[in-house]
Amino acid sequence: MRSHAGTPPSRRRFLALSAGGAVAGAAALNGCALQVSSSVSGSGETVTLMVKPDDLSPELVKQAQKDIGVKIVTVRYDLTKLIGMMTNGNPPDLVRGVGAVDAPYFAARDVMEELDPYFARSGVLALDDLDPVNDLWRYDGRTQGKGPRYGMAKDFSQDSMYWYNTALFDQAGVDHPPETEPVTYEEWLDTAKRLTRRKNGQTTVFGGSYNGVLTPNLLTSLTVAAGGSLFSDDFSRVDFTTPEARKALGWYIDYCRAKVGPSLIQPDPNAWDGPTYQAGRMAMTNSGYWLGGLINADKKLAPVSRLAPAPVFQGGKRVSPCQAGTGLWMPRKARNKDAAWRVFEWFFGETPAKARASSGWGIPTLKSLRTLMPAQEDYQKRVLEVQNAELKHFSVIAFTPYATADSLYALFNQTAPAAMRGDMSVDTLAGRLNSVMNEQLKRGKEQVG
Repeated sequence: MRSHAGTPPSRRRFLALSAGGAVAGAAALNGCALQVSSSVSGSGETVTLMVKPDDLSPELVKQAQKDIGVKIVTVRYDLTKLIGMMTNGNPPDLVRGVGAVDAPYFAARDVMEELDPYFARSGVLALDDLDPVNDLWRYDGRTQGKGPRYGMAKDFSQDSMYWYNTALFDQAGVDHPPETEPVTYEEWLDTAKRLTRRKNGQTTVFGGSYNGVLTPNLLTSLTVAAGGSLFSDDFSRVDFTTPEARKALGWYIDYCRAKVGPSLIQPDPNAWDGPTYQAGRMAMTNSGYWLGGLINADKKLAPVSRLAPAPVFQGGKRVSPCQAGTGLWMPRKARNKDAAWRVFEWFFGETPAKARASSGWGIPTLKSLRTLMPAQEDYQKRVLEVQNAELKHFSVIAFTPYATADSLYALFNQTAPAAMRGDMSVDTLAGRLNSVMNEQLKRGKEQVG
């Protein structure tokens, strides 16, 4: 257990967090007994949540008041504002976070509450009911996926899976991918080239989009799929020049150069795949199960859409990770922990969780809610069959605690376009990414201590 003693971290150290990479908080990992009060009703209390508008609608805020008698006040998620609130000793009671990348980052900075004692006594969130994706929210001081729980995902997808439009395949005379066996990444890219349509120098149909949640998350996952690791054993460095990372990076740059889908050098005017796929202008989209929420609502699109397993590299491992796992965590200095936990239980296990599960916008993170996933139509049953088969290939792919994914993303975006345009070799890009990202990681490691 972590020490609850000590003053809040200095604002200067905390602001390095938002400046792009690394830090806050006392990094002491000394043990102690965690005090948890026995009352969890929370009724009549006010709880502050720092979330994005999509996370919690005004209707749900009203519903919480009705269901559990807790008043929820929302603050728009903003990292700089979060740091300010935490350093001023007045943090929100619950904060949204992306488990795949935020959990190790904040846990290493000693600003998250360990939730194991709360889970242990919860009548709503049973440990044996938690989907393994929730292990993204665990961190043992060294590696993500083990140790104390610091949060929970609200729903999830295996983000290397992809949807495809059978009508566009049929029009192009291209065979559909197999339903439960993965194609190789090389085959996926070849298929995307065959499906791409251009007219007068403009792309009218993207053959396939494959960008992951953020490029650093994607490249981390692709490197594991190639049989390696992007990070060193202690997560303090990246190395894009290992054979496996070089293969992952090379494939992604090939994808960008081929211009079969959106990238930094060929942006999608819609800014994300959903509307483009829905308009019949994208044959494959690397969006996991969650895009079914949009697809199911379109009665013409849904019957011709299929979900396919995550591709594999020739000779690599079959992995199907979650690159997001968005959910909530509780700041260690939160003032209203019992009421916050009651909101946490309600959000992850009661009314909102059931509504999310039945919407098709993501897989529920409680196994007991899987029966609510849409399965009325034949095409939904088909999607569910593919998704259920894929669950056994899930594993936590650990991310570095020493930099935010956003900061590494910004560095990638500054460095990679020349290679995407063919003006720089992939080997040169690998060396430059090592240089700029390792400088960022080094600063982050120094700040964490």
